[in-house]
Amino acid sequence: MSRTNSSSERRAKASSREIDAGAVMSHRQIMFVIFGLMAGMFLSALDQTIVGTSIRTISDDLHGLSLQAWVTTAYLIMSTISTPIYGKLSDLFGRRPLFIIAITIFLVGSLLASLSTSMFELAAFRAIQGLGAGGLMALPLAIMGDMLAPRERAKYQGYFLAVFGISSVIGPLIGGLFAGADQILWITGWRWVFLLNVPIGIVALIIVLRFLHLPKGEKRAVRIDWWGAVAVIVALVPLLLVAEEGRDWGWGSAGAIACYVIGVVGVIAFILIERVMKDDALIPLKLFRSATFSMATVLGVLVGFGMFGALLTIPLFLQLVVGATPTESGLLLLPLIVGLMIASITSGQIIARTGKYRAFPIIGTGLMSAGFFYFTFVTADKPVWFLMIGMLLIGLGIGQLMQTLTIASQNSVGLRDMGVATSASTFFRQIGGTLGTAVLFSVLFTRIPDTIKAAFADPAISDAVKAAAADPAVAADPKNTQILQLLQEGQSGNTGALTGSLNGDTSFLNAADPRLADPFLVGFANATVTVFWVALAASLLAFILAWFFKTPPLRAKSALQEAADDAAVSAALAAEEMGAMVAPDTASVPAQRPADTPATPPKSE
Repeated sequence: MSRTNSSSERRAKASSREIDAGAVMSHRQIMFVIFGLMAGMFLSALDQTIVGTSIRTISDDLHGLSLQAWVTTAYLIMSTISTPIYGKLSDLFGRRPLFIIAITIFLVGSLLASLSTSMFELAAFRAIQGLGAGGLMALPLAIMGDMLAPRERAKYQGYFLAVFGISSVIGPLIGGLFAGADQILWITGWRWVFLLNVPIGIVALIIVLRFLHLPKGEKRAVRIDWWGAVAVIVALVPLLLVAEEGRDWGWGSAGAIACYVIGVVGVIAFILIERVMKDDALIPLKLFRSATFSMATVLGVLVGFGMFGALLTIPLFLQLVVGATPTESGLLLLPLIVGLMIASITSGQIIARTGKYRAFPIIGTGLMSAGFFYFTFVTADKPVWFLMIGMLLIGLGIGQLMQTLTIASQNSVGLRDMGVATSASTFFRQIGGTLGTAVLFSVLFTRIPDTIKAAFADPAISDAVKAAAADPAVAADPKNTQILQLLQEGQSGNTGALTGSLNGDTSFLNAADPRLADPFLVGFANATVTVFWVALAASLLAFILAWFFKTPPLRAKSALQEAADDAAVSAALAAEEMGAMVAPDTASVPAQRPADTPATPPKSE
């Protein structure tokens, strides 16, 4: 029996040592894993910016200009829907296999997209890409949550925001380069927008396969929330669809109303299903019992609203009013990206050293609000450096919020819910971004007819337009033909044509006589100011809520270390229990003594 006891103890200690070895990773191991995770996230982040720059060239080549919105919508819908699904499945089956699957799906979608022969095919293949992108955005942060304690995580997550920033800058550059080239290595230039993902994805896949080895979690019965996944699809697809297409359909059209009704029914069904599924739910409702998680989710939606609104509205302003090319507008966003990276890295270092993070949501939302308020003073004649100051303020605000809200969400849940909490944080931020894009663009293009009409009513602008239109040299210049036609329609009261001109190719504005383009640019600038007021309102709401954000101390151990400690305790208890079972048996056997040894009488107490 003693041999059995020793054997059990040795096995328990060996198991504990094995878990400890996997749980405590060296800095070198962590950095290798981070490189792989960054490469995976880079794929998803780069793809969004690079495709946006080249989509017009792609749609011209595939003869489907009117269908280009579906290429973006298909990717957005699939990536948003799949994000919480990846999070839950990674809690059940492990992060590593799910991350490998996500990279593989994204690579297959990229390869297929590069072979597209029609816009319908491209939209379908972009949907496959989106299915992989949901995992590429959510799982790296969940894996970081496993490897590192919350305090240390803040320091490393700055690298991920750096990836986001770099992709935002170089994406338009690369997209413009590929879109402008007829052929590269005997392949049509724009097809390299998707082929570029292949070598990057292969590198990420090799690093993940080689270095990412996480200990398996506890074994438990698996019950997959299939009905919850169906309800998410029923709820989100119509709502995302109307968010992307509502401006073209009309927000009160029959199709839009049908989407509203189906989406609301899906949301109600999802909540009811999640209540029934309890801990096995796709997004367990118990997470919202935590005041920290709930507030981080609300702030995430508002931050996403402002962030994506800024990232889409500001480049449009730069291209239309300032006259920058898509590539140049990407470079001009550099102050926003620099601010984001500086704030992220600095706040991460402070959190790692002090373990305190309450100030960052307040300062971050305050800076975002200050940035949007600053932008409300924008006019068509403001220089680029004026815009850059506002970008810097918004970037400094966003940089303090993105990683802080994710860390707070992760810190508020246990090990078994780390994946679903991380993916839920990303998911709701994406929802906020989609909502922000839909609402802000709707406000923008609703206001444009009124602001252009108001610009024509300005005597100074009107007199300058009449003088330019009467100039024979201006009328003879072919660069002014299109804008002169629009001016004639505008004078006859057809503001729809004016608005339509800003929905399509606006390059004629920058090429035309500045006096003729002035009312269009002034009208667009004034409409954009209204957008910034709406974004300011969302940011101020976030700023107010941030003061009520509860921030419990960050845990000092990573999820893997906590799992290792739990395993060591379990092993010790198992060893003690085995010892207790063996002890009575050994005590009941009389001790053997040599025949020549006299028996020792018992001592009195």
